[in-house]
Amino acid sequence: MSISKADIKNVATLARLNLQDEDVEKFTKQVSDILSYMNTLNKINTTDIEPTSHAVELTNAFREDIVKTSYDTDSALSNAPDSENGCFIVPKVVQ
Repeated sequence: MSISKADIKNVATLARLNLQDEDVEKFTKQVSDILSYMNTLNKINTTDIEPTSHAVELTNAFREDIVKTSYDTDSALSNAPDSENGCFIVPKVVQ
């Protein structure tokens, strides 16, 4: 499957990109090369291949959860510059 310059221009218009003529030429060749490669991959017999979600096996890098006691409100607020009704008071950052 090949792609035309008109297809590239259409996609650029949809993406609101202003492409120069040399960019259209370059992207037409690059996308055509990609589509040719995908066509080559489509010819591979994958009948007996089990689908995978990742190319390599992934393992969880997180530690196990350990239940610990948390700070009580007074301790948590003890170093706060300002607090009210058990909450931190911070400067407004959004107008």
